[in-house]
Amino acid sequence: QMELEALRSIYEGDLCFRELSPVSFQYRIGESGDPKAFLIEVSWPETYPQTAPVISMDAFFNNTISSAIKQSILDKLMVEVEANLGTAMTYTLFEYAKDNKELLMENQPVNTVTSVSNSIAIGTPHVPASKKKDKKEQLSKTQKRKLADKTDNKGELPRGWNWVDVIK
Repeated sequence: QMELEALRSIYEGDLCFRELSPVSFQYRIGESGDPKAFLIEVSWPETYPQTAPVISMDAFFNNTISSAIKQSILDKLMVEVEANLGTAMTYTLFEYAKDNKELLMENQPVNTVTSVSNSIAIGTPHVPASKKKDKKEQLSKTQKRKLADKTDNKGELPRGWNWVDVIK
């Protein structure tokens, strides 16, 4: 209970931390756009902290990481678990992973992620992603109603709608 309260207060407002249940937590190491970022999931068994917590890297976020790298990270985390057995260690594990992110991911190639759209669109010129699509103008209900009242059943304005009234 004390460790649960401590984790909640330490990571309050931290977007990388997620409490899945009172005994299961996820922490993202690295920024979301970082190719070397990974997600650690720690679950506490009934006899925690006398027994080791269950550490998993099976999250979908980690699909780009090779299984050898995942196993290497888990092995290094288990060394930390052995050193801290008998004490509250979830915070320690997350901080160890944060501090040693480069060491843990040193063998991970950066260019493993290839987007599906690039592999499909071979031979077409690449359009920079910085260009935003023009946003369609959002009309309110009243504006739509007034527009519908001005147009006929085909959506066209009546003949002479923009003529100048000379007599007035």
